[in-house]
Amino acid sequence: MAKRIQFSQYGGPEVLQLAEFAIADPAASEVQVENKAIGINYIDTYIRSGLYPVASLPSGLGTEAAGVVTKVGTAVSALKPGDRVVYAQSALGAYSELHNVDADRVALLPDAISFEQAAASFLKGLTVHYLLRQTYELQPNETFLFHAAAGGVGLIACQWAKALGAHLIGTVGSAEKAALAKQAGAWATINYREENIAQRVSELTDGKKVRVVYDSVGRDTWEASLDCLQRRGLMVSFGNASGPVTGVNLGLLSQKGSLYVTRPTLFGYITNRAELELASNELFSLIASGAIKVEVPEQQKFALADAQQAHTTLESRATYGSSLLIP
Repeated sequence: MAKRIQFSQYGGPEVLQLAEFAIADPAASEVQVENKAIGINYIDTYIRSGLYPVASLPSGLGTEAAGVVTKVGTAVSALKPGDRVVYAQSALGAYSELHNVDADRVALLPDAISFEQAAASFLKGLTVHYLLRQTYELQPNETFLFHAAAGGVGLIACQWAKALGAHLIGTVGSAEKAALAKQAGAWATINYREENIAQRVSELTDGKKVRVVYDSVGRDTWEASLDCLQRRGLMVSFGNASGPVTGVNLGLLSQKGSLYVTRPTLFGYITNRAELELASNELFSLIASGAIKVEVPEQQKFALADAQQAHTTLESRATYGSSLLIP
């Protein structure tokens, strides 16, 4: 028997429970991974709350972890027992000691990158890759707006933007988070609790505004984000931290300059092993070179049994960077 976190009803962090379960052998195209570090992501709270419903209850949670392959399915040739690996697109259930994962969703982990670094950065790093390199391909010296710049995705975006030579304007909720974002490579920051976002973007760009806005906040920043865009600019809405954007008036897009809007997800960009390897190799090279540093504060590492506390802390917005569960 192995241990995992599961939930039998939707709700707050209190619905998360530690349970024993019998794990089957991996299917033909799967590998079984003994998790050494598990990534905690904001999307996990959407699933737990019911914003993104699951097929059936009770359900496991989490899609990201790093560890060691213990078993492989009969059709798997690219991986073997003992391989160090990381994954971020598994079926729900990564909050566990053992997890069976489709082999095409698993990347070999270079020795230079620790399990904790990998689990803290893989989903977030792949997200930043598709945002900055594919949804809209940023150019050197280009200025853009990125919300929640001191979050797990945001701090990687700050560093990646700096590596690209682009100018990231990051929104943050405190002076401490502004300092973290600047340290990571943000060109400028805006404290949304004290400053008008659209006004500051206009000031920072000499009235030109920006070609692209990346927004994981959702409802609370929707209109402010649109007001930061140049004519025919692109609004990239990729999260709902403040709640989903609903009742969208498409007429606003014409009124504010024939704007474009996209709602991308990682699953729309990484659909096979080739696409996974392309993105992960670029991410791993930046981490190995030191261009992207991945550090998890000790107070944001939680035992598997403390998943409730981990979610409570995450939703308080008191965290910065990434958080982990350690089996």
